[in-house]
Amino acid sequence: MEVSSVLHMNGGFGDNSYASNSTIQRKVISMTKTITEEAVTGIYGNKFLKTICIADLGCSSGPNTLFVVTEVMKMVDKIRRSFGRQSSPEFQIYLNDLPGNDFNSIFRSLPRVQEELREEMGSEFGPCFFTGVPGSFYKRLFPTRSLHFVHSSYSLMWLSQVPKGVEMNKENIYLASTSPSSVIRAYYEQFQKDFSMFLKCRSEEVVNGGRMVLTILGRKSDDPTSKECCYIWDLLAKALKQMVYEGLIEQEKLYSFGIPQYTPSPFEVKAEVEKEGSFAIDRLEASEINWAACSNKFNLPHSFNDDGYNVAKCMRSVAEPLLIDHFGESIMDKLFLKYGEILSHCMSKEETKVINVTISMTKKE
Repeated sequence: MEVSSVLHMNGGFGDNSYASNSTIQRKVISMTKTITEEAVTGIYGNKFLKTICIADLGCSSGPNTLFVVTEVMKMVDKIRRSFGRQSSPEFQIYLNDLPGNDFNSIFRSLPRVQEELREEMGSEFGPCFFTGVPGSFYKRLFPTRSLHFVHSSYSLMWLSQVPKGVEMNKENIYLASTSPSSVIRAYYEQFQKDFSMFLKCRSEEVVNGGRMVLTILGRKSDDPTSKECCYIWDLLAKALKQMVYEGLIEQEKLYSFGIPQYTPSPFEVKAEVEKEGSFAIDRLEASEINWAACSNKFNLPHSFNDDGYNVAKCMRSVAEPLLIDHFGESIMDKLFLKYGEILSHCMSKEETKVINVTISMTKKE
């Protein structure tokens, strides 16, 4: 699997699209708003900048894509008013994701978003320029010392490639309590390599004193096979195994499939930042949110059953391109129906949570 060519969220606005199934991601972004505001104040509160360059890495598509950058622009304007500054800075906004991302949907929404910003912020609000930047954030993406603020949410847990030796993991599609130590080590080493490269690239692109706020799907436990980070993939593996037993998937296909993801602990994130050395850590926090936050998008009454199927739809919007590339498209409806049933059963019996690791950093002088 060439991860960079198949890793993208489901595009468009259909029932299985990421745009229609990214409620939990929106809630997590809102949960970290205070941290983002602190970072933005650190950039703009102490100096007058004529142009502020902002990058959102792993922006995906849908309602969340422009939510972060518009909130940051509003924060800057609020700071400007509090200091009594008459002229607003210009904004250069970079929206980055892998080339398979649905950038067309983003571009079509820009005129409406820009008009809404002008109406809300008034005539003093500075012009904003948007640029799509397709490419892996594990490589250089921007000119040297050009960025003032970098944001990324729910993207950096994705690895640049599936670690070597996943066939040793057998029926596990991600880390699990039954994973061999060699597989666990391979996943961690791939995370170290990728995150270190991410930090190195951004250290060349962020101005001295610039900030980054990153939220990564992670874990609180020191155990990389902890249920708190692996359970949701373990249940998908269970659905895939059922399809093997039914003769719908070849066992070899299951054995050769691995999710290109690693969910780090705060300690592991901190260790890589300190080892790379270009950024000072301002905040490092772990938070949690229930799986059920995937559902109830319109605040309607719902049951545990509805929650399970909504979580399955959320996961489908994220993982389906990877699964189609490996198993083919014909089994997807049946697979996610089984997955929804399994999730509903588990969620009716136990509390299920997602762990987030958020880090705020300043580029050293």
